[in-house]
Amino acid sequence: MKPDHRIAGSYKTIATWIERTLALVILGGVVVFSLGSAQTLAAMDWRGTETFYELIYRVLLVVIAVELVRTLVTHDLRAILELLAFVVARKMLKPDLGVMDIFLCVLAFAALLAANRWWLSPSPPPDDQEPTARDGAADNGMKC
Repeated sequence: MKPDHRIAGSYKTIATWIERTLALVILGGVVVFSLGSAQTLAAMDWRGTETFYELIYRVLLVVIAVELVRTLVTHDLRAILELLAFVVARKMLKPDLGVMDIFLCVLAFAALLAANRWWLSPSPPPDDQEPTARDGAADNGMKC
């Protein structure tokens, strides 16, 4: 094995362990933040809509942090897209958004849906290929 390959492999291993350590630190922060948020929300006046907005805002922040942990651990494109969707959703919940902010959030969400559709959806089999019994379509002589 060449020394360059060993060094590259070592860097990749070190980077993976740093990412996992950061994920654990973020997860610990999520637990601490959640406990503090529960205490803060319990003390708030639940007759006002501001309390409900605060609840949703804090829950989405926790979900974003958990999705960030998932992204750091899995490096999955779907996890990244879901993380970005939660960030956009959290941004849109602010009551003082301007028209341009709402428009840009809608465009960002549409772009995330398009990315999910074109990059992550399974591709259909080619038209010239007949489904086989292995694919789940048994040939019993009947055509639809």
